[in-house]
Formats: sequence, C-alpha cells, structure tokens
Amino acid sequence: MQFLGAPTVALLFGVFAAFLLLPEINETTLSGWIGEALKEAAPILLITGAGGAFGTVIKNSGVADQLQQMDLGALANGAWFLLIPFLIAAALKTAQGSSTAALVITSSLVAPMLPTLGIEGALPLALVVMAVGAGAMTVSHVNDSFFWVVTQFSGMKVTDAYKAQTMATLLQGVTTIIVTMIIWLILV
Repeated sequence: MQFLGAPTVALLFGVFAAFLLLPEINETTLSGWIGEALKEAAPILLITGAGGAFGTVIKNSGVADQLQQMDLGALANGAWFLLIPFLIAAALKTAQGSSTAALVITSSLVAPMLPTLGIEGALPLALVVMAVGAGAMTVSHVNDSFFWVVTQFSGMKVTDAYKAQTMATLLQGVTTIIVTMIIWLILV
C-alpha cells in the first residue's frame, strides 16, 4: 500500500487511468490531445520544479539556518512575525518574477522556524500561509509572465502596465498582509 500510495506511483496510475477515458486511442488523441496537454502543463511543471530546486539550494546554503538563529525579538511573537514570510516572499517575487517559486522557496525557509516559535494549530499556520501568499502576489512587473499576459491581452503599453498592474499588485499584497495581521490580532 505504501508503494501504491507513493506520489510518483499514484500519478503514474492516474495517467494510465486517464488513457481509459479516451474515446479511442489513435494518432489524433495521442499526438493532438496529449501533445497539447503537455505543451500547456510543461511550463507549470518546470516553474514548480525549478522553484522547488531553487528553494532546496537556498535552504541548503545555510540561509534557513541563519534565519532560525536570528534574534527576531519583537517580531517573533504575534502578528508581527507575519511580516517575515511576507517580506521574504515579496523580495523573491520581485527579484525573479515567479509567484510559484516565491511560494515554494519562502515555505521551505519559514517552515522549520514555526515549531521553534510556537506557531502551531490550524489558524496560526493558515495565517502564515496567507502571509506567504500575500508576499508572492506583490509587485508583478516585466520579469513576471502574469505581467505580460495582462499587458498582451489588454493591449496596454508597458508604461501603462507599470502604473496599473504593478501598483495594483503592490496594493493587493500590502492590503492582504494588513488584513492577515488584523485577523491574527483578533482570532489568535
């Protein structure tokens, strides 16, 4: 059962089960449908894999250990701690553009800190996840594929997109972290 429940094996069985759903197995379904699905899914898988690999590199480089050894002082308790994952995710998102990579890397850096700081339970952990998400959606600009999707499909000029898209995502992230901190103060 452990073998069958392993994520890779379960996904492989899922692929085989999906083949049974094809109306017929011919060149059109195999080359057309499956080829198109692979073209659509490949960038997502590559970004997620690259983000995970980059997160592991950063984690193994000692940054996570340095974060754990930092004297967080007043930030270690309460709602102020939420600024740490927010700022890490926002910096990563702004620097390299991928929200997915920022989420994965920040999670791998922050997760080891949580038990030592006494952050346990569903609500506090959910609020930490919200803080990471708030940072990962902050400041979409030219190195973010979402920025280009918005500018290309709306017909905006890049300068207009900076004024609208980048500022809107900044406001979106800041508003989300403020609301998350307020929820922490009220409910935790």
